[in-house]
Amino acid sequence: MKTKKIPMRSCVVTREKFPKSELIRVVRTPEGKVIVDITGKANGRGAYLKRDLSVIDKASSSKILNRILEVDVPDDVFDELRKLV
Repeated sequence: MKTKKIPMRSCVVTREKFPKSELIRVVRTPEGKVIVDITGKANGRGAYLKRDLSVIDKASSSKILNRILEVDVPDDVFDELRKLV
């Protein structure tokens, strides 16, 4: 029997590769709104973050999500990420 392929994604802060299920996806929707995507299937440009408070703090301070998603990421998105971790 064929083994199922596990999709790998890289964290935008640490550049480490992890299975998609171990990361948190942040999405810029086509309307320009930034949301935390729990399902991993929302439409839009996505960026993945490791489930670690230090990574989320570093993403917040370095504004890396602003560059990758090409839009200003509000602070409430980072608050929601911290609650998920």
